[in-house]
Amino acid sequence: MTSKKNKSISVTESSSHFDNLEKMTVEELITNINQEDANVHRAVQKALPQIKELAERIIKRMEQGGRVFYLGAGTSGRLGVLDASELPPTFGVPDNMVIGLIAGGDRALRQAVEAAEDDANKAWGELKEYKVDELDTVIGIAASGTTPYVIGGIEHARKNGLLTGCITCNPDSKVAAVSEFPIEAIVGPEFVTGSTRLKAGTAQKMILNMLTTTIMIKLGRVKGNRMVNMQLTNKKLVDRGARMIMDELKIPYEQSRDLLLKYGSVKKAIDAYNG
Repeated sequence: MTSKKNKSISVTESSSHFDNLEKMTVEELITNINQEDANVHRAVQKALPQIKELAERIIKRMEQGGRVFYLGAGTSGRLGVLDASELPPTFGVPDNMVIGLIAGGDRALRQAVEAAEDDANKAWGELKEYKVDELDTVIGIAASGTTPYVIGGIEHARKNGLLTGCITCNPDSKVAAVSEFPIEAIVGPEFVTGSTRLKAGTAQKMILNMLTTTIMIKLGRVKGNRMVNMQLTNKKLVDRGARMIMDELKIPYEQSRDLLLKYGSVKKAIDAYNG
């Protein structure tokens, strides 16, 4: 059953295409959620030109030592922190190269912090603690595009000469209006009305994956198709790294593993062997 849409509200808050969810079987629920998720890929695909434009500008700044800061609240903020936290182990970069800030601080990663997202000046105060400058980039993540914490942070950053972008799932949003390089992935109403942890969250995660993976590759953190700078934080990764070296240098596994442990990364081990 399709619900009528109220044109006065945002896409992310508009009524689901489905009703009476509690009467659906488990099979119907997962099938319909999957059907809705199919729209995410198409929405992100339409945003590829916007993603490309922002990525190219970030790369230029990061090549000169610039950093990336994410601003978000709730699910959007958690996704930014997640993406930032995954980069050091994956690509071997410092943990201050991409930084995720969430309204309400680290406590908000696990539980809602009341009214944390409503302070339009809070994010800029947090950014200034990192001594941001014109080489840095601030990306606001807001499914609705209306979060004051994010909008205020973007406005202040832009006024102070930082590169600004955003990731949103509403067309013509406030956060897009104040950002130089907005990315809009319009995924439509959520299966559960207003629950942007669903399609909107998936779209945001896909875009973050594209942005930072592309940036890291262009900054030389990948060789061929391999994570040659990954951190060796467990036995599985040590084994993976040893096999990368073995394949690249055509030497025995044990020798490869010894080289890896001695030099600390696949790239350094290969460079040392070839040097």
